[in-house]
Amino acid sequence: MTQLVTGKKTRFATAWLGGCSGCHMSLLDLDERLIELFQAADLLYSPIADIKEFPRQVDVTLVEGAVANVDHLELARQIRERSHIVVSFGDCAVTGNVTSLRNRLEVDDLLSMVYREGPGREPRGREGDGILPALIPRVLPLHQVIAVDAFIPGCPPDPDTIWEAVSALLHGAPVRLKQEMRYFG
Repeated sequence: MTQLVTGKKTRFATAWLGGCSGCHMSLLDLDERLIELFQAADLLYSPIADIKEFPRQVDVTLVEGAVANVDHLELARQIRERSHIVVSFGDCAVTGNVTSLRNRLEVDDLLSMVYREGPGREPRGREGDGILPALIPRVLPLHQVIAVDAFIPGCPPDPDTIWEAVSALLHGAPVRLKQEMRYFG
């Protein structure tokens, strides 16, 4: 069993991969509990904080969304390497959910339908040129890419479930890493 060091502020991060951002909106719905959260934690990385590079030595990271492109793959690997506890946050991260609906189509067919045949305009950049991240062949839930220590299911998870999970993790509740994955909710 592993436990966060008590007596210091937890180094906390959130990340958003392929999904709708509803999980982060539910996190913000903690309302006044956000004050208590940030009395116990320093937010080091999050789409709501506009920090560009994922930091090192993070205690707890909540990851929203499925892995859908090469940028997501790289960020997921950095998160696992640099985080003590990684939490799959919401149904897209847990199961692939809506994001994985594109798995029924080949990537080239999908891009053709959206940008060449559909109402969208073809982006100026081409795959691999640094403008658009290349899509991976299949959207994957987070645990199929990296080891995940805990799960918070829901689409999106309700704020009370998020609070239960985050407060337990931030206040040093033990989490068995790799042997048992913990579900909240």
